[in-house]
Amino acid sequence: MAGPIEQFEIKTLLHIAEIGGQKIAFTNSTAFMLLTVAAIFAFLTLSTRARALVPGRWQSVAEVLYEFVAKTLSDNAGREGMRFFPLVFSLFMFILVANLIGMFPYAFTVTSQIIITFALAMTVFLTVTVYGLWRNGWKFFRLFLPSGVPLALAPVVVPIEMVSYISRPISHSARLFAVMLAGHITLKVFAGFVAALGGLGGLGIAGALLPLVMIVALTGLELMMAMIQAYIFTMLTCMYLNDALHPGH
Repeated sequence: MAGPIEQFEIKTLLHIAEIGGQKIAFTNSTAFMLLTVAAIFAFLTLSTRARALVPGRWQSVAEVLYEFVAKTLSDNAGREGMRFFPLVFSLFMFILVANLIGMFPYAFTVTSQIIITFALAMTVFLTVTVYGLWRNGWKFFRLFLPSGVPLALAPVVVPIEMVSYISRPISHSARLFAVMLAGHITLKVFAGFVAALGGLGGLGIAGALLPLVMIVALTGLELMMAMIQAYIFTMLTCMYLNDALHPGH
């Protein structure tokens, strides 16, 4: 039986080219990212095609997701933050669907790769930084000295806030990556227990019942975490965007 780490291995499906000693290839990670985007596009297109006044089941789901992200963005970044709705909604849907696809047997979990989650977090970080500077100019740096903090504490507060700001992409990406990685490893370990004990015969099969129950429980927990992590990533994105809109508050 394959080890618990092998499910995260990047495998080349199609070699494309080699530039400067670096291989460019179509991998299983690329394939599942395309699958994620295709699934989102198909779901939103088909569910909203009718645009019925009384929505059906799938249109209701699409509208709930839309309103959920819109409310999260509005609550954390204000009405001005709605200009970033396409970005925030895209991030939420990509992470949510990628997490759910990764729950299928033999599927590849895109969000278990730190390079993917870091790229998403850096997209948010650069958007906040560039837009914050463009909108506020030098006033954007008030972010490092929140209002109400005495100037005497500036030598202490400013470096702490700067380190905290620069480390945002790391914490933003590592949280999602670590949760998905740990959850899938745990599922694979318990699945290994079931397979190993089941191969021992009668007593082994009886002993495999406990880890089998754990797999069922962990699968439910992982499905819940797949949705929660998409929400947490989105909520933090909204909070960071608020800093670009209202620095120092």
